[in-house]
Amino acid sequence: MLAKKVMSLKDTVTSSNVLRKAFRWKLRQFKPKVPIYIESNRFLIKTVENSFELEKALNLRYEVFYRESLNKENFSGTDIDKFDRVCDHLIILDKKYNTVVGTYRFISSTFSDKFYSETEFSIDQIKSAEGIKLELGRACVHKDYRNGTGIALLWKGLSEYFKKINAKYLFGCSSIATTNFVEISLIYKYIKELYLSPEDFRVYPNEKHRIKELDYYLSAFDKFGIKTESIEDFIPPLLKSYLKAGSVICGEPALDKKFKCADFFTVLDLEVLSKSFEKRYKPPND
Repeated sequence: MLAKKVMSLKDTVTSSNVLRKAFRWKLRQFKPKVPIYIESNRFLIKTVENSFELEKALNLRYEVFYRESLNKENFSGTDIDKFDRVCDHLIILDKKYNTVVGTYRFISSTFSDKFYSETEFSIDQIKSAEGIKLELGRACVHKDYRNGTGIALLWKGLSEYFKKINAKYLFGCSSIATTNFVEISLIYKYIKELYLSPEDFRVYPNEKHRIKELDYYLSAFDKFGIKTESIEDFIPPLLKSYLKAGSVICGEPALDKKFKCADFFTVLDLEVLSKSFEKRYKPPND
């Protein structure tokens, strides 16, 4: 029995090493598309330029999305998927410690016609809209920098990026870290009453990601007189920042079982970007 366990452990270690080598081989081929470089006394906001920087960003994603949020590990020891090679990765570098403390993934319609959101939603309405579209995803900030600073720095980098590519729309999956249908339905009630998109911008979850219990819970909330304003505290900070900027939610959320969360498809038309929000996160002039 002991011998079998040892062999199983060796097989696991071997598989893990193979995956790490394949992962590093993929990273070597990465090339950035749009350079961003914003520096302050403490922080550097930039797009990843090489495989070394990219590995640091992916390692932060792994720490946040797997070890912290899911309390588990995967064989590769990192968070990477097929979209990471066709996008740009924004990073926040704390110069004092030479550490990546935040990252954001950008997929522009200028460089790709495939988006992560399509793994959960049918997004033809958005893809067919005129203008350059920019998908935002995999946003994360190290736990020691979640005091508002991290999100503000990500927005500064994002603002510089979408201006450089002349984007018309920002979109992506805004995640809520719960699979509790009551909590998800409460948040959807809040969004449906205050931030739902026009009909021509609606998207729909793919069948395997649909939450079929939504209508039942919404009816129950109406029956018991649940007030919309009492739900606001359930909205996470990053989604709140999108909504304050002028974003809308394009329909029902999707259930992401892999990452144990609910995703709300979010779109921001940059022509209606909140002026106060734009001023707050405007990058410094060169």
